[in-house]
Amino acid sequence: MTGTERRFISVPRLAGIGGLVHGFGRAGWSEADFLAFAASRGVKPVIMRQLHSDVVHRLDEAPSAKLEGDALMTNKSGLLLVIRTADCLPVLIVDEANRAVAVVHCGWRGTEKRILEKTIMAMGEAYGSKPAEMLAALGPCIGGSCYEVGPEVRDGFLRAGFPEAFFALRGHVPEVHVPRQSPRQSGQPYNLARQGREQDRTKIWGHVPEVRVPLLKPKFLLDLRAANAWLLCELGFKKGHIFEPGPACTHCEPTLLSYRRNPHDPRRMYNFIGLKP
Repeated sequence: MTGTERRFISVPRLAGIGGLVHGFGRAGWSEADFLAFAASRGVKPVIMRQLHSDVVHRLDEAPSAKLEGDALMTNKSGLLLVIRTADCLPVLIVDEANRAVAVVHCGWRGTEKRILEKTIMAMGEAYGSKPAEMLAALGPCIGGSCYEVGPEVRDGFLRAGFPEAFFALRGHVPEVHVPRQSPRQSGQPYNLARQGREQDRTKIWGHVPEVRVPLLKPKFLLDLRAANAWLLCELGFKKGHIFEPGPACTHCEPTLLSYRRNPHDPRRMYNFIGLKP
């Protein structure tokens, strides 16, 4: 079960934690509206320049300069940790016992680099966080039926230790041999001008060899959400502590932003977590 309002999606289990502010933003929430929301909650937003990296920042206070990376964590009140997405998976982490939180940007590159694991391990070192006692919320992202990637992405995930089950093979066209019809048979002159050679048409009425269409590289569908949920379980999270608020697929849901659906839209959704002062 999840709680939903017009501007953002919330998780009831997290909403029940005193002093916690969290949510997964929707498409209609402008930057000005988000900043006004943060001010109304008495928290200072920390917004990084995201790199699709495995860089995790631990915050004890608001940074004096803009950070670069893809995960933020803190146990200090008054900070609102933010990532922006438009297909990538946003993950919110809560260590209720130690009053620590984190936000993680999990695109395919960050997931392959296991940034979620690195964030959990960093929280353990910094705050004594234990995966079995922590909570995680996986926000809206592009779904496994829509997220097409190349074989190099699949190969990278396998090298990183992810099961092959998170990839479904999408149909592809095999190599075919197509006999090219000669100009005499077609009744049309064979024009080689496209190849930069003007020739006398009377000299090219001979046989034209068959065309070989090369085998296209296979494409795969990646289930980004399932891959990160699996990783959390591998780290020791309880399945009942992993929440997945809907709607699930940014590509299919019109109230969410999707780079794959509209690559010319510069907007991003605001995903956030923090502790009130």
